[in-house]
Amino acid sequence: MDNLLTIQEMSRQTGLSSHTLRYYEKVGMLEGVARNAQGYRAYSEADVSWVQFLVVLRELNIPIREMKRYSDLRSQGPSTVHERRLMLEAHQSRVEEQMRKLSGSLEKIATKIEYYKGMEEVPISVPPN
Repeated sequence: MDNLLTIQEMSRQTGLSSHTLRYYEKVGMLEGVARNAQGYRAYSEADVSWVQFLVVLRELNIPIREMKRYSDLRSQGPSTVHERRLMLEAHQSRVEEQMRKLSGSLEKIATKIEYYKGMEEVPISVPPN
C-alpha cells in the first residue's frame, strides 16, 4: 500500500480540516479508510478523489444530509447511478436558477454604479453667498 496519505496530508490536498475529515468518516460519507501499522488513517488516491468531489458538493451548497444520501447511494454501487444522476440534475437546476437571479442582481448593481459615476462627473453647484 504505497503512496498513502496521512490525515494532515489529506487535509492539505483537499483543503478540509482533519476535524471535517474525521466527521465525514464518522457519519459514513468517507468509508473504508485504511489504517497504517501504527493505527493512523492512511488515505488512498481514491479517497482523495472522493473527498475532492465532496468539497465540490459543499461548494455548491448541497446540504450535508443530501451529501450523505448521495454517499449512501454511491456505497450501494452501480444500481444507484440513475438516482445519483437525478440528485445531481436537480441540484444543477437549483444552481442554474440561483445564477440567473444573481446575474439579474449584478446587472442592477452595474446600472446603479454607472448612475453614480454619472453623478460624480456632474459638478456640484454651490449656491452663492
